[in-house]
Amino acid sequence: MKVRSLVAESLGTALLVFFGVGTATLTFGFKVVGSSTSAGVVATALAFGLVLMALAYSIGPISGCHVNPAVTIGFLVARRISFFDAVGYWIAQFIGAIGGAAALFGMFHLASSYHKSVGLGTDGFGTSSIIGAKAGGAFIAEVVLTFLFVFVILAVTRQSNNGAVAGVVIGLTLTLVHVIGIPIDGTSVNPARSLGPALFVGGTSLSQLWLFIVAPLVGGVVAALVYLLLYPKSKEENVA
Repeated sequence: MKVRSLVAESLGTALLVFFGVGTATLTFGFKVVGSSTSAGVVATALAFGLVLMALAYSIGPISGCHVNPAVTIGFLVARRISFFDAVGYWIAQFIGAIGGAAALFGMFHLASSYHKSVGLGTDGFGTSSIIGAKAGGAFIAEVVLTFLFVFVILAVTRQSNNGAVAGVVIGLTLTLVHVIGIPIDGTSVNPARSLGPALFVGGTSLSQLWLFIVAPLVGGVVAALVYLLLYPKSKEENVA
């Protein structure tokens, strides 16, 4: 494993958290789009999708641009990455997510209108859900949304000639899952993205964190198994 791949994964995850979670905090915490929930959902979904699209083309050639433990576990189960490399990616991703969340926490604390209820774009269920989704509903949502996201990534990165459009497809898919997922539980599909902000917010966000680590990983594993069923010819694949 090359050190620059780990640096790319850590930096990429930090930027994903900074721009994606940062937009969520601005729209839902600081209410920069007013009281419109729809506007907040669209703005946040686009932020996550656009930053991932940018990262796919900038660090994709270096590390594959997983920037997500659920994506990495999908690649591991699909035999597209070794266990040793996967562990390195997971460590780098979590470090990056914490760094990105720390930057956001410090930046927003310097805002005169910041108060504890603003939060930091954390995920949640129950009273933390816009629609009041319970733990079971949030778990189902995270598994399904992560399944789609990881399956699309595995499929579009299967052949090298898909490289020109893969970033666009992956970015738009992340946008899609956020459009439906934000009202349910804030949308994780990424354990690192959930861990970083929760560590700084604490309280309910931290106590509910388990779901946003376990469910996306389950969704990533299921996506890989379905991928192996539908695309059995691994020799045509790109190994990350």
